[in-house]
Amino acid sequence: MSERKTPSRTNRTQISRRDFLKVGAAAGGGLFLEFAVPSAGGAKTGVSAGHEFSPNAFIRIDRKGAVTLIMPQVEMGQGIYTSIAMILAEELDVRLETVTLEAAPPNDALYRNPVLGFQVTGGSTSIRAFWMPLRRAGASARAMLVEAAAQDWKVEPAVCSTAAGAVIHATSGRRLPYGSLVDRAAQLKPPANPTLKTLADFRLVGTAARRLDTPEKVTGKALFGIDALPPGVKFATLIASPVLGGRVIRVDDATARAMPGVRQIVVLDDLVAVVADHTWAAKQGLDSLNITWDDGPNANVTTEEILEQLKAASLRTGVVAKSVGDVATALNVANRVEVTYQVPFLAHAPMEPMNCTVHVKPDGCEIWVGNQVLTRTQAIAAEITGLPKDKVIVHNHLIGGGFGRRLEVDGIAKSVRIAQKVDGPVKVTWTREEDIQKALYRPFYFDRFEVALTGAKITAWKHRVVGSSILARWAPPAFVNGVDRDAVEGAVNLPYDVPNFHVEYVRQEPPGIQTQFWRGVGPTHNVFVTESLVDELAHRAGKDPVSFRRDQLGRAPRLLACLDLVASKAGWGQVLPRRVGRGVAIQDVFGTNLATVTEVEVDEQGEVYVKRVVCAVDCGIVVNPDTVVAQIEGGMIFGLTAALHSEITLAKGRIQQSNFNNYRMMRINEAPKIEVHLIRSVEAPGGIGEPGTAAAAPALANALFAATGVRLRKLPVDRKALAAGKSA
Repeated sequence: MSERKTPSRTNRTQISRRDFLKVGAAAGGGLFLEFAVPSAGGAKTGVSAGHEFSPNAFIRIDRKGAVTLIMPQVEMGQGIYTSIAMILAEELDVRLETVTLEAAPPNDALYRNPVLGFQVTGGSTSIRAFWMPLRRAGASARAMLVEAAAQDWKVEPAVCSTAAGAVIHATSGRRLPYGSLVDRAAQLKPPANPTLKTLADFRLVGTAARRLDTPEKVTGKALFGIDALPPGVKFATLIASPVLGGRVIRVDDATARAMPGVRQIVVLDDLVAVVADHTWAAKQGLDSLNITWDDGPNANVTTEEILEQLKAASLRTGVVAKSVGDVATALNVANRVEVTYQVPFLAHAPMEPMNCTVHVKPDGCEIWVGNQVLTRTQAIAAEITGLPKDKVIVHNHLIGGGFGRRLEVDGIAKSVRIAQKVDGPVKVTWTREEDIQKALYRPFYFDRFEVALTGAKITAWKHRVVGSSILARWAPPAFVNGVDRDAVEGAVNLPYDVPNFHVEYVRQEPPGIQTQFWRGVGPTHNVFVTESLVDELAHRAGKDPVSFRRDQLGRAPRLLACLDLVASKAGWGQVLPRRVGRGVAIQDVFGTNLATVTEVEVDEQGEVYVKRVVCAVDCGIVVNPDTVVAQIEGGMIFGLTAALHSEITLAKGRIQQSNFNNYRMMRINEAPKIEVHLIRSVEAPGGIGEPGTAAAAPALANALFAATGVRLRKLPVDRKALAAGKSA
């Protein structure tokens, strides 16, 4: 695997492990194929001079037969560098190991995500978005290569086949490798509707393939954003106002300026940065600064104040997100349940610290970064510098954990502003404390329910979702009629047969804090609150939680199959020891059906031990089963970490958490055994990066109720409540 090259490190005086292990890659001339991503009114492709298709570039084949995929999505551990390459290799009929990757430059017109409408990696859409475009790209290229060979042999293309990067004429035994055909193929017109392989003909898709990016990560050749070292680079770290909206009053930097290695102090209105010969000198210099801040209007904001505002907002009538039947009438029954749930602010805390390297010159700007929204990166740099977009060059890199944090460009903006004050390139790196305390966070949500039970059936369901709107800020056109579709995802598509159903959304923006997408987005809160409540209703109705769900899934056969499989594999119904319990949760989000059973043990002090997690997954056609399993496992650990340990709180306008000591991760000795069972399907692929995260909290909470009788209606897990036997 190779990716877009970063400027050389040869200016360094020492040889690093990565430099020692790196190997070069050769490139040659050849055939360049481009295909339009299908969209409403999108233009069809054609052949242009210079052996290129137009207008979008996904494939390059050289005269040696080497295939390069121009990757429109960003690899941040989810495995798409392998899975998307598998889709292309399948339709193109080449060996997977012969495909190398090059990160696409910022260009919405060429590399937009057809699900989300611009160049972005997120929302578990990579495979869903590029499943058909990459299949068509590969199939069209294959058809042109076959036609080129058929012309050479003076036979009909229909009597030719392909395998392992070659065109074959079985009757005569002739065989031509793709590399020998690229010049002739480049002169041909691409087929308007290339014939795609049938599922029965797949040789690669659906098989377990090793990650193609692993060797370079092991050898040190792979470059993450934090590895960028353009010639002459200086190093910086920064501190922003500890309170959102605060400003710098004055800076005493005398001590910092006298420190070895410190070169420059950059003071902006809302932040201070120290530029040095290396990051440690920059950090030491930053720690020595004496900064006086004006905290601004958010100096006294607390979590308690935000919660009270959310509670008050939950009493208001919201904007209707979905309504079926007559909920008001159906709620006028004796067995009516009214409850509230809440989930906290959450940070992303990616393992690769936030970083961005920038070189601002009078005639251009160059950026090295790992980011999920490249064109927004380019646009914010152009806006700040006043340069045209085409003068802003962005080198994208592998990402060491995104989780939604790198869907934002606030860090790029700060880095560009700092770089404007520095002569030459500067790498800005955030400390863990700076990232956790000055970031954007998963929203704090408060949910109010009114539900009616008739026997063992849910006959009325009213759900009011209260929280901030990410979409109103991040993608205003998607904030339609006052409803944030992300905030209600997983709530409006409740899978059960409920005849009277009503969901409202109340937008309540918290003071002193900004919110953004977090791995699993809206479903991380909605699946928790809805599946926890369904579990409550099952117990109120005197029904087994699995049976209660099964009886109300008439509209969701794929999800029902997941539920039946997971119950069987988990041994649901077996007698368990005291204070050991199993909980179940189901969901249909991101185009994927998932059922989860979690087994926990709770000691007398309320400490929780997650013993086992079993998942049954129907995500449609599986490209790489190893990736699906890994993503469910990783998402589950991410979600369990949040449910067990995580919350962001404010006091006097300041975030109280700072590092992994007080915003802790699940540790290896705490990790449960995770079993993932995949259901074969011929449906279109669903998303897989986030379903595991959304499934973690509800299955855990329901298991805790089964073990202790304590119903937790807020997160993270309240161990004191579990010890006391009192619902919280």
